[in-house]
Amino acid sequence: MRNSIPFLLAFVLLFFSGIPSMAQSSGAEMADVMRSNGKIYVVVAVMSTILAGLILYLVSLDRRIRRMERNAD
Repeated sequence: MRNSIPFLLAFVLLFFSGIPSMAQSSGAEMADVMRSNGKIYVVVAVMSTILAGLILYLVSLDRRIRRMERNAD
C-alpha cells in the first residue's frame, strides 16, 4: 500500500505525456485563436490547478485512510 502513491503519480505522468503526440494539426482553429489571444495559457493554468488539487486531495485522503487503518488495529 505504501507504493501506491508513487505508482499513481508515475501513471498520471506517463498518461498525460502521450496526449500531445495524439494532437492533430488540422481542425485546430480554436486552439490557434486561443493561442494568438494568449488565452490558451489560462486554460492550461486552470487545468493544471485542477489536476494538482485532485492529486493533493487523493494523497491526503490516502494518508487519512492509512492512519485510520493503523488506529483500528
